[in-house]
Amino acid sequence: MGCSDLLPLFVMVIVQLGYAGVNIVATAVMGAGMNPFIHIAYQQMFATIALAPLAYFLERKSRPKMTPKIFFQILLASFFGLTGEQISFFVGLNNSTPTVASALGNLIPAITFIAALVFSIGGAMLLTLYRGPVVIGQSTIHWKYAKNTVNKNSSSSHGNVILGPIMVILSCCAYTAFLITQARLSKHYGAPYSSTALACFLAVFECMIIALCVDHSVSDWTLTPIRAVSTTYNGLVNSALRICLISWCIERKGPLYVAVFTPLLFVLTAILSWAFLREKIYTGTVVGSILIVVGLYTVLWVKKNELQVINVEDNNKLKENNAEKTEAGEC
Repeated sequence: MGCSDLLPLFVMVIVQLGYAGVNIVATAVMGAGMNPFIHIAYQQMFATIALAPLAYFLERKSRPKMTPKIFFQILLASFFGLTGEQISFFVGLNNSTPTVASALGNLIPAITFIAALVFSIGGAMLLTLYRGPVVIGQSTIHWKYAKNTVNKNSSSSHGNVILGPIMVILSCCAYTAFLITQARLSKHYGAPYSSTALACFLAVFECMIIALCVDHSVSDWTLTPIRAVSTTYNGLVNSALRICLISWCIERKGPLYVAVFTPLLFVLTAILSWAFLREKIYTGTVVGSILIVVGLYTVLWVKKNELQVINVEDNNKLKENNAEKTEAGEC
């Protein structure tokens, strides 16, 4: 494994670690009363502010020409990857727990390739409807900002037990659409900072319109210190850095490579959620997550074999064409 293989691996580990932190910080601030729609709107705003200078100074000489087709692809990437995926995920996160939400995130490849439907959907149902005995109890770490989430974890309810997982699954659908759109965009527009900055800028308006329709109270838009930290961190890490790095990895390794790392998010989120939010790990969570991960890697294994067959067929066709050209030249 050379440097060209190690760097994308390292990048995707950083992406999952940063996203796990997003889950924890967002859960804490929403547990303290912040509306998830308003959180996302601020998040996209801070991401745009952070990315705009990078896009201007780093890509002003190498930026390809903007065409209506490319702009439309960026608009789709913004709608699916920044607005749809993140709003659905944060609403789902607010009605479940970070561990359950990150575990359901492993459904992304199964939604794209339906082969492992039984394992994936069975695991998702187990996560949603069954808790079982506690496997790992609460940690002894006390984080003052997680007080409200600790109280929620201690109760018998985690928001809306049906709405939470459904919204997370919808976010998986949106994220899948984003990966497909981003893969096409990366081939025609090799300026990841510029495309992500524009996508975040478009998402600001999309998210603000949705937030204003859902919440009409001006006071809810007030940024307390913890809200400012959460929206800034999530904007920089989740909307800006994550999308840029994922775009870079898709360009070099393809969307399937990115999907391989989704189980790592569950592991990291479960550890951080247990440590800082004092979330208990239940039998249903562990077993359901294992089933989902089995479904995930079944899908990836099938898809890998399909790609190998396609490559062999393409190579055979290329050899046949070369042979025909050689014969024609001899004649």
